[in-house]
Amino acid sequence: MAKSNIFNIDNLSSQDIEEDAELIPLMTTEDEELINKEDLPEVLPILPLKNTVLFPGVVIPITAGRDKSIQLINDANNGDKIIGVVTQKNEDKEQPNLEDINKVGVVARILRVLKMPDGNTTVIIQGKKRFAINELVESDPYLKCSISEVPEKRPNLVDEEFSAIIDSIKDLSLRIIKDSPNIPSEASFAIKNIESSSFLVNFVSSNMNLDVADKQELLETNDLKDRALATLKYMNLEFQKLELKNDIQSKVQNDMSQQQREYFLHQQMKTIQEELGGVSHESEIEEMRQRAKSKKWNKKVDEHFQKELAKMQRMNPQVAEFSIQRNYLDLFLDLPWNEFSKDKFDLTKAQKILDRDHYGLEDVKRRIIEYLAVLKLRNDMKSPILCLYGPPGVGKTSLGKSVAEALGREYVRISLGGLRDEAEIRGHRKTYIGAMPGRIIQSLKKAGTSNPVFVLDEIDKLSNSNQGDPSSALLEVLDPEQNSEFHDNFLELGYDLSKVMFIATSNNLGTIQPALRDRMEIINVNGYTIEEKVEIAKRHLLPKQIKEHGLKKNQIKIGKPQLEKIIEGYTRESGVRGLEKQIAKVVRYIAKSIAMEEEHDAKINNDKLVEVLGPARLERNRYENNDVAGVVTGLAWTSVGGDILFIESILSKGKGNLNITGNLGKVMKESATIAMEYIKANSENFDINPDVFSNYNVHIHVPEGATPKDGPSAGITMLTSLVSLFTQRKVKKSIAMTGEITLRGKVLPVGGIKEKILAAKRAKIKEIILCTDNKKDIEEIKVDYLKGLKFHFVSDMSEVLEIALTQQKVKNAKVL
Repeated sequence: MAKSNIFNIDNLSSQDIEEDAELIPLMTTEDEELINKEDLPEVLPILPLKNTVLFPGVVIPITAGRDKSIQLINDANNGDKIIGVVTQKNEDKEQPNLEDINKVGVVARILRVLKMPDGNTTVIIQGKKRFAINELVESDPYLKCSISEVPEKRPNLVDEEFSAIIDSIKDLSLRIIKDSPNIPSEASFAIKNIESSSFLVNFVSSNMNLDVADKQELLETNDLKDRALATLKYMNLEFQKLELKNDIQSKVQNDMSQQQREYFLHQQMKTIQEELGGVSHESEIEEMRQRAKSKKWNKKVDEHFQKELAKMQRMNPQVAEFSIQRNYLDLFLDLPWNEFSKDKFDLTKAQKILDRDHYGLEDVKRRIIEYLAVLKLRNDMKSPILCLYGPPGVGKTSLGKSVAEALGREYVRISLGGLRDEAEIRGHRKTYIGAMPGRIIQSLKKAGTSNPVFVLDEIDKLSNSNQGDPSSALLEVLDPEQNSEFHDNFLELGYDLSKVMFIATSNNLGTIQPALRDRMEIINVNGYTIEEKVEIAKRHLLPKQIKEHGLKKNQIKIGKPQLEKIIEGYTRESGVRGLEKQIAKVVRYIAKSIAMEEEHDAKINNDKLVEVLGPARLERNRYENNDVAGVVTGLAWTSVGGDILFIESILSKGKGNLNITGNLGKVMKESATIAMEYIKANSENFDINPDVFSNYNVHIHVPEGATPKDGPSAGITMLTSLVSLFTQRKVKKSIAMTGEITLRGKVLPVGGIKEKILAAKRAKIKEIILCTDNKKDIEEIKVDYLKGLKFHFVSDMSEVLEIALTQQKVKNAKVL
């Protein structure tokens, strides 16, 4: 619904009617009857309206703008005041002809003509009856046409359907007036007081927000009932649009009110923060922008940062995502993009640092110096990825720190032991609550440079879980061809790790994923000899414990013999971690005596060691005598270094069964079976009666049953033990052996040679039997370690027996 307006004939629209309508005088039923009785003239002057439609009975004001229209109004006003009003088909036509106007219009009476202050002429007209144009009579000075009346079909007074339509029009009109903010409430008074059904339909049709074509179609509808129904249809559409518009405006108003409220609150918070000396949201963003200018990142990273910063600037500081975005940008600014520390390639100084911090480990230190030499010559070589492999406590982790100092790089270490979540390496996506970058990126942020020495400790102790496989995530980190674009889930951009020097440490290569092991250069860090342990204890461990316990150097003295006794009697390891603990016990004893002001001797002797540490517990790995047949000394590798073990075998009356005990693994049991079958097959060569194998049971045992043992290296030891048992010949004194055997009688090489030789020296062994192929392992060992040892290199089992067994029978030899 809309109000009437003073319309400009040349530019008239139904929208104008709706927005600025005034209260319209109503036509009574008597007025309608008088109009219906009036006769129409045969010829009428035609007034074309641009964009409005006049309905019978409706009063509207119009403003004349065209000269012809003004002249027509003046002539009619001076005459009978009757004119014909029609609507133009095309409102852009300034001088319309008969073809440019609709053929059905409304006869109108001029009620009043007003001269406006601006010089325009305004005329108020009232519609009377509909007419149809027959033909043109005159076209100058304005259009005159012959007309005929268009009769209107009206329903019966008792037509209930028509009455219901009229009631619906009236009710819907009142609802539209109520909900529309542009229609004055007085309009509802006008609707309620209209008595004529036809005038109500015409009045509502005239004031509806419809196109000119739709209104013209309503005007040309002859059946009043059909016109009323069409009007109700348009009113329903208009009401639905009005309801939707009001709903949208209500929502927008609520949102705007909430936004304005938050805006004012944020402005107040900003002012309060500034008063308290805090940092406002805008100043924080500006500070980030300034910091970004000093970063050495490339164009791709810079564009990504600026994009994310703009996103943060658009965010409400109170939402949860704001803090995530700020942490994300802080990480970008804190990471050392393309910032590298300058390497110091003074290899002489590097050698001194390695020698200062680590006694022994000559092969490892030589390999590290070689790497540094290549880095010095190339200066652009991708950093190597080393894996220091060896038993616990030999200094693998501390070697990384020494390398960092020698190169002048930052030192970073992360422990991978027990790590089972892939996100610890690759980070979480920043959409998750509590998301963080992976430990690789975090450590680089902490280091402050993109080329630190990065120690990945205990890489063999990574574990899998339902949260991913961290060892697989490390494949990209430790691949020189891939890690120039390492992808962290939190960072969302590739980060260059190619200049990082990764050093991994491991106790067991078997548990490392093969693909991961393939990416690393394995450097074997062997255990220490007794002599090396004594020097390490004297140079490093004892001074360290003295300092940590608050003593002075002259308050405790431990000589080399006492250090050697601690090593041999109280520790059983390849490294020196247990040794350091035992030295700490001795130092604590002296510290207690000093603190309690007790009399004590600063020099520690053997008796004092027994008093402090208790009786020596680890003397069992000494060589035993060869008085019993079937007892042979073997060499073994364990996780704590080398050790000696004894293979014992015994005969008992039976049916030729073979029993094997001592917590042995499958491979070790197979070695015993192979040795037994080889002896049976070659019994004549060993002067063994074949009946022995069916009349006696053989039992092989390896002492220390609580310790699991496995591997093929005890093969020749078991063979020697069984031949000694069957022949009752003595085993050569102070001899030990290690090697794998085959059914053909061949001796195969084994690993862990250096550790086994160190164990042999500790046990006072004089001679060692090895496979010929293990000779190259002996050549790699420092000559000092080999003093006092004689090596026999064999390729066949017969050679082993020839060397290991004497022709002398054991005491109380059995007759078989």
